[in-house]
Amino acid sequence: MSKARQALKERIKELTCLYEVSSIIANTDFELIEDTLKAIAFSLKKAFQYPEKTDVLIECDEVSFTTNSLSKENPTIASNIKIFNTEKGHIVVHLDISESEAMSFLKEEQLLLDNVALKVGNLFERIEIQKNETSLRRQMEHADRLSILGEITAGIAHELNTPLANILGYSELLKDDIKSNPKAISDIDKIIKNAIYSREVVKKLMFFACEMPQEMKRVNLIEHIKNAIKLLDATFNKEQVKYIVKTEDEALWLRADPIQLTQIIFNLLINGIYFSPKNGSITIETYNSKNSIFLKISDEGPGFKKNDLNKVFEPFFTTKPIGDGSGLGLSVVHGIVASHKGTITAENNANGGATFTITLPKD
Repeated sequence: MSKARQALKERIKELTCLYEVSSIIANTDFELIEDTLKAIAFSLKKAFQYPEKTDVLIECDEVSFTTNSLSKENPTIASNIKIFNTEKGHIVVHLDISESEAMSFLKEEQLLLDNVALKVGNLFERIEIQKNETSLRRQMEHADRLSILGEITAGIAHELNTPLANILGYSELLKDDIKSNPKAISDIDKIIKNAIYSREVVKKLMFFACEMPQEMKRVNLIEHIKNAIKLLDATFNKEQVKYIVKTEDEALWLRADPIQLTQIIFNLLINGIYFSPKNGSITIETYNSKNSIFLKISDEGPGFKKNDLNKVFEPFFTTKPIGDGSGLGLSVVHGIVASHKGTITAENNANGGATFTITLPKD
């Protein structure tokens, strides 16, 4: 075969490969990305001058596929895969030849490889964009659901406040009228005790609905962390749980209600202690950016089930056994953070346990 015809044949193979790769990418199921890389690798293999001697490796973003194991001794060409202008992987093509065989790559084959690497990079960019869009949509849906719950909760709290106040007031009056009847007084004390408990539940609901009055001051987050740990020192010792504080700053200043800021830290630490195993650790970490302060509290407990992560801040949702919690602690934290124009997220740790991350504005 003449050199011209051979060269034309190779160009046709390369153009066919580019068409195939474009079609494969256009029909990609993002959930089956490994199958896509496999199809691209075999399409590339066919496009090279010596397909039976050629092997292809594609590695990108912790996903990889190879048509065969590659030897470092034989000729190799490669092209980097970039995702949003950052190198995240590569495509390597290898010729498996013996010492007596005189084979090498064509310069057009390097150009083909560069083209395919560009297309694969574009594919991973699309996947990243779709993931971000899905994550943002879920966050917005979650925020909308919490906002609606907040409105409903605020209405319920307001409706309950007046009858609870009446129960407490009339119970105290009735108690004065029946001083000579110890049994009746004992029953009224139970009514008062339960009414006070119910009022505290209402107060927590109002925290979630961001309806509690605030006294905003310039406060040092580090001092509040130290104070919360002091308050819980006996609980840490009793439950045999350690705490680790990671902060490079002596002071992190922000505008917040001092009592509510302590309540955020206190509630999250109590939650972490409850779920931590004996001799487990809770890590409290702080850092800051130009406009925000970040507080992370991590434990070594069982973490959350996947379906529970979107419900952890909803009122009355709890993973604790019946009688161990009302399901209002984390919803109170969410309400306080929201009222301070901040955000809070919950996620599972890679090695077990959960992490709560709070972002609060400095001013």
